[in-house]
Amino acid sequence: MPPYALDDFAFDLRRAVPPAEIWVGSGTGTVSQLSGTVCGVGGWFAPPLAAPDSRLTISLEVDGQRVVDLARPGAGNRGLLPAGGTWRPDRIVRRGTYHQYADSLTSLAVESTLTPCHGSPGYVLTLRIRNRSGNTHEITVCPELAATQAREVPLSEWGWVPPAAGRGEEVTLTHGGLTATLEADGEVAFTIGVHTGTQSAADTTRAWESRIAQALGRIPTLTSDIPGLEQYYRRSLASGLACWWDHPSFVTQPFIATSGLDGGALCAYAWDTGGYAPNVLSLMLGDSVLDIIQSFLDADLTDRYAIAPDGTGLGVAYAYSGSALVALTQAAAAERSLDPSLVARLYDVITALDKRFQPDDRTGVLRDYGDQSNLLEMRSAGWEHVVASPNAERAWALDALAGLSDLTGAALPVTELRESAEQIRAAIIDQLWDHDAGWFRSRYPDGHTELAYSIQAFDVLRTGACPPPVAAKLLGHLGSFLGEYGVSSVSAEDDLHYETADIDWSGGGAYTGEAPQLALTLWQQGRPDLAWDVLRRLFWMGDHYPYFPQDHYSDKPGAPPSGRRINIVAGLTGAEAVLTGLAGIQPNPDGSLHIRPQPVAAGNVTLTGLGHRGHTIDLMITADGFDVEVDGRRVSPEPDGTVVAVRPAASGCGSGNSAG
Repeated sequence: MPPYALDDFAFDLRRAVPPAEIWVGSGTGTVSQLSGTVCGVGGWFAPPLAAPDSRLTISLEVDGQRVVDLARPGAGNRGLLPAGGTWRPDRIVRRGTYHQYADSLTSLAVESTLTPCHGSPGYVLTLRIRNRSGNTHEITVCPELAATQAREVPLSEWGWVPPAAGRGEEVTLTHGGLTATLEADGEVAFTIGVHTGTQSAADTTRAWESRIAQALGRIPTLTSDIPGLEQYYRRSLASGLACWWDHPSFVTQPFIATSGLDGGALCAYAWDTGGYAPNVLSLMLGDSVLDIIQSFLDADLTDRYAIAPDGTGLGVAYAYSGSALVALTQAAAAERSLDPSLVARLYDVITALDKRFQPDDRTGVLRDYGDQSNLLEMRSAGWEHVVASPNAERAWALDALAGLSDLTGAALPVTELRESAEQIRAAIIDQLWDHDAGWFRSRYPDGHTELAYSIQAFDVLRTGACPPPVAAKLLGHLGSFLGEYGVSSVSAEDDLHYETADIDWSGGGAYTGEAPQLALTLWQQGRPDLAWDVLRRLFWMGDHYPYFPQDHYSDKPGAPPSGRRINIVAGLTGAEAVLTGLAGIQPNPDGSLHIRPQPVAAGNVTLTGLGHRGHTIDLMITADGFDVEVDGRRVSPEPDGTVVAVRPAASGCGSGNSAG
């Protein structure tokens, strides 16, 4: 039995907060509900077809009287009234009520089920109408489809912005009859298809059941008595599932989009894909993770930040692409052998990307990473050019490449790589650290410097570039980044750079991966109380989103209602933080698995069914300690408190290990 079922990810639509536009995907297409209606359907995408302006509206005729589905405000008979619903990965179910008395009672319960087709474009809308009175009615469903053409867009053009509407392929509407006699206390059903071909709603459900079994088969289930934690963890996993495409024409199957539900960012950014939850994503993908890595290596990352669904490179060079790709490869190595040629090619790509960003003109050690188009895309001058991050990530990546070379025999210049990494770390402190401010400066080509209090500075902690006094001063600023509902990407005390209109990287909120990654960083720094204090601020998201949006506010629950992507693969970072931070699960490139949880006073956590190299690991964490079982047998900690759950492979990269 799979650890999770579709119903485990069901979400009560009454709890949704902005952005409240809800989409659902099949793995080959997506569709949106029409907000404020019980039955209406909005835009849909089924690459290469795009129909963002599509609208299917429904009205009913009940004994010749029209009942509209528009949720119009006002008293009295305003038509069919929404009464809630449920999102599930494969469908959206909405409920409505019509209860009016005019000479006699008309009382109808209406339920619509919206399902995007898997394997063909379009969707299926099923209506169930139940009579709650003792009267008999003649019912006619009246569908009206607007924008009856879908534009064909080459797969190479599906980038960050959703494809626009346009003329193209004719869209058809089908049904099996729209009129029925509704007996007293009876029920009737109607099925309407929009451009569906021969596919059915059942095909989508079967595809999703198979996808969940594949993607979550080795991801542990989490149960906890800590309010909000379990739901947050599940919504984090749902965020990853929402980005999972198995379209036969895409460059890989599966293809992990950065976003995609609303047609935007159906491309894959190396940074989002590998930089936030590499371990969880590797577990989900299995051996397919190697195909994902290869697809990025085949693109020209020296001049591109993402790949389109067909593998075409998109955008400009991005400063974080190299380290993110190394992180995903390192995670992949923990569970399987890597061919030395893959590591050698990764080194070649990272080297070429490094050459894209020129050495600074002082020592030649640090790199000038350009302006905001190559970095965080803040709207003010600040965190640009010679910056601590991603220079620190570059140092980490060089060390990681050296380690992968040692393991696989790729014959990289490991001594040179490690020496370069050490030089970079030293130069970051020597050139960019401001002792008085307790923060990193960024330096422009003409010598101008800025103190931009960006959350990105905390990522330097994860790379080993911060001596203890530097780390202590950095963490002394942590409180100014914290809001009741998350973290701010820029400190609220930074008058020059803080703003609230562009919360992604400029303040008032943050990119969705940042807060859980900050929590993970704090766990890695041995600051579990601070880590938990950050992570707990996000638990509201599990209650109010079916999947996590691109960014969200830190001072109030919600996200910008428009202008951003409604889903993001970096939503997986929540699960990454729980598993590798709180639970202390550390898969290593040599095939070993170390576990050292950091219990929290808030309660108990149980993780069941973690898969690693053919073993199954269960973990029980209480406020006072923890127990680890490998294949049903308890494993005791080493003297330093670490449990060696799976020991290294004899070759360093082989599969098949015995528990310690």
